[in-house]
Amino acid sequence: MSVSTSAHRYAIGYDFGSESGRAVLVDVADGREVAMAVLPYRHLVMDQQLPDGTKLGHDWALQHPADYLEVLEVTTKQVLKDSGIDPAQVIGIGTDFTACTVLPTTADGTPLCLLPQWATTPHAWIKLWKHHAAQPWADRLNALAAARNEPWLIEYGGKISSEWLFPKVAQVADEAPQVYDAAAKFIEAADWIVWQLTGVESRNACTAGYKAIWSAERGFPTREFCAALHPKLANLVDKLGNPVPLGRKAGELTPAMATRMGLKAGTAVAVGNVDAHVSVPACGIGGTVGPDGSDFGGRSANGVFVAIMGTSCCDILCGPKKQVVPGMCGVVKDGVVPGSFGFEAGQSGFGDHFAWLSRFLGKGDPGHEQLEQEALAMGPGGSGLLALDWWNGNRSVLVDADLTGMLIGQNLQTTPAQVYRALVEGLALGMRQIIDTFGEHQVRIDRIVACGGLAEKNRLFMQTVADATGRPIQIARSAQAPAVGSAIFGAVAAGKARGGWDSVADGAAAMGGLKELTFTPNPAHKAIYDQLFAEYRTLHDYFGRTNPVMKTLKKMRKG
Repeated sequence: MSVSTSAHRYAIGYDFGSESGRAVLVDVADGREVAMAVLPYRHLVMDQQLPDGTKLGHDWALQHPADYLEVLEVTTKQVLKDSGIDPAQVIGIGTDFTACTVLPTTADGTPLCLLPQWATTPHAWIKLWKHHAAQPWADRLNALAAARNEPWLIEYGGKISSEWLFPKVAQVADEAPQVYDAAAKFIEAADWIVWQLTGVESRNACTAGYKAIWSAERGFPTREFCAALHPKLANLVDKLGNPVPLGRKAGELTPAMATRMGLKAGTAVAVGNVDAHVSVPACGIGGTVGPDGSDFGGRSANGVFVAIMGTSCCDILCGPKKQVVPGMCGVVKDGVVPGSFGFEAGQSGFGDHFAWLSRFLGKGDPGHEQLEQEALAMGPGGSGLLALDWWNGNRSVLVDADLTGMLIGQNLQTTPAQVYRALVEGLALGMRQIIDTFGEHQVRIDRIVACGGLAEKNRLFMQTVADATGRPIQIARSAQAPAVGSAIFGAVAAGKARGGWDSVADGAAAMGGLKELTFTPNPAHKAIYDQLFAEYRTLHDYFGRTNPVMKTLKKMRKG
């Protein structure tokens, strides 16, 4: 059944997550979500073996490029069918991806893993963001950069993460030099998918800035530094390409891809983006304070802490100037919205904690809703437990993938619901650690906005975050904020002349927004969480900075 007239114009946003991809068809005029389709990846996350059975090592996380193309084909046809619109009404498309999710390709963009000679070689496949097996190379990179006084290191809080491009590629160069030599390019999946859509290679400045140590002013790290990290990396910059600013049009949909997806050839395609960063405009936040002091009617990005809560949590914050904050994932000019410095931080495991608990409990798992109700009845600190939220390492502020989770206070009467409550509180206190660190280093935070699965589904969690941080939490209007953000960039790529928008600020104002739902801190609860946070910080600093027991145990497990 058709839901539109020919006067309407639409954009499609594609959000490629850790385990599935989705498409959302959005009305360009007002951001109304007309149709949505989700497709789980056929190969999910390959962390044990390749499709042919080749075993993987500890902390590996790979993906299959065919899964991404299947998402484009299946979800596009589904949203067109469900909406009943004419494909000619789709004026632009935008995409976002997890990052750093990187793959080696030939000169024409063919993934090496799809070539028979490389299909059984793990390093020829796509390394997902949470591929942490490159941590030794992150450690080496950080020590080398500090010894050489590399000026870019402070822009990343003093540490480069194993989740980023340089450690991952260094691991390839060292462990599979033949793969490194065969790769004409190493490219983010965010950019590879745009290449498939348009037939033109286009690197996005957001992913390059935050995940590949690049800036418009200085470029990538020098060839001398790269060669010092590993001799083969002397030519790495030649395999990366020149990034394009956000908000630009990457190209137009090719006839072949248009046929495959059911769209019209020539549809505008936006430059790629990161799933977290693209969520900011979806919250109605897209501008910066202008020279006349205006803040786009309260829609300025500066001072708004946006927490994108999914498998992991990525925190995005914009400000008017570059500042150094220990443990931040980076600060990039124009990295989130044009005209502002975008800061990134986050927690490497978020929703993953609760997935772990379900797996751990197995058949004894009472279910999420029951656990939440039992945990709610306990009240703040009522579990008698305290958790460090490092089940998947620490992204901020310690920037160390070799750290592991901790739960203290268990006894023979400890229940699953108490563990559940402790995980909720540990994540909230971990977020407070990040927020307080920004505040201690003069980066202004005026308000907090949350989006993603946990923000939508778990009221206990959101109230706990408000209570633990002592700040009101607003919720994004869309449950699919990354996809809507991508649609906004797709509409900007099309431009106003074709029915879209000429700026991210205009697109965000028209298509983004917040729910009329705010979680307000409970002062009595805040007082309890202040006590818990003092204990959290003690454990955080002791196990994160002083006692290496977590790393020792991890090495023993690996043998």
